Amino acid sequence: MARYRGPRLRRCRAVGAVLPGLTTDAVLERPYPPGQHGARRRRKASDYKTRLIEKQKVRWHYGVMEKQFRRYVKEASRLSGPTGHNLVRLLEQRLDNVVWRLGLAPTIPAARQMIVHRHVEVNGQRVDRPSYQVQLGHSVSIREKSRTKTFIQAFLERSTTRVVPEHLEFDPAKAEGKMIALPGLESLPFEGNPQAIVEFYSQTL
Repeated sequence: MARYRGPRLRRCRAVGAVLPGLTTDAVLERPYPPGQHGARRRRKASDYKTRLIEKQKVRWHYGVMEKQFRRYVKEASRLSGPTGHNLVRLLEQRLDNVVWRLGLAPTIPAARQMIVHRHVEVNGQRVDRPSYQVQLGHSVSIREKSRTKTFIQAFLERSTTRVVPEHLEFDPAKAEGKMIALPGLESLPFEGNPQAIVEFYSQTL
């Protein structure tokens, strides 16, 4: 299955929530599923559908394909502590997410493009893998040569107004951020239920 390239708000409407990593829109004008009869479908959701929606919210927000997402859930289950908390931590440590959370890109897809085009460094070394796991103490910055590009200068100007989560710190003057603590469940930037995701996969993993 190829990466989804359709309307992003369509996905937000499908799960009934704004996914901040996917769109810069703050609210949904039509907070119901897309389609001719989307506004009239008000049947009570089954437990399966509720868990599916929670899974899709997190997967679409972070821009992870289904096969890769399953691997994250498996890895989270092997770590000590609650699986749901571990899953959020692993996803929050993705480099494309960290670049977005620092305000260096307006969305996670934009951050992913910057990384693939080799505009981003980790500890002074270029990294072109969006899934790279940023560890405690790692610094993330924009390449010095890339800072002269118009679109990156625009991103840096906007970054001064972005709220950086507590597990990160950011220096706009250096276009550099650092992970000062491991992200936790509270780091999820929208209302979600990671435990429902664990329950969704419990029969298949």
